[in-house]
Amino acid sequence: MELILLEKIQNLGDLGDRVKVKPGYGRNFLVPQGKAVPATAENLAMFEARRAELEKAAAARLGDAESRLVAMQGLAVEIEANASDEGKLYGSIGPREVAEAVSALGYALHKSEVIMGEGPIRTTGEFDVVVKLHADVETVIKVTVKPE
Repeated sequence: MELILLEKIQNLGDLGDRVKVKPGYGRNFLVPQGKAVPATAENLAMFEARRAELEKAAAARLGDAESRLVAMQGLAVEIEANASDEGKLYGSIGPREVAEAVSALGYALHKSEVIMGEGPIRTTGEFDVVVKLHADVETVIKVTVKPE
């Protein structure tokens, strides 16, 4: 399936690129989310007409992400969780809990922006969590999990 990207997608392409993707990825994610349109002659003409508008919106999103990055630089969050005497949690700390803790400090953060590559946190201690604010903007925040 060939698509025209309407925004930058990591590991796929930049705004305006024509890319070939598997049909399920295009049909079920990229097109419904408004991130791409099918590469037809009509859509190509529509894209070229709206190119300046889309580039301006992309630059605004990037600027917003960079300003949020400056605010979050060096951020440390403490989360209290129910834990055993050995330090194992009864449950786990996932992206939702991290996003809620950061939001409670006054920073706007959505759970989809929290990347936990090693899976949820299941023990007490200090952990580095990657926060991806934009395809080009990411930072690391320190999450400390303490027993209740």
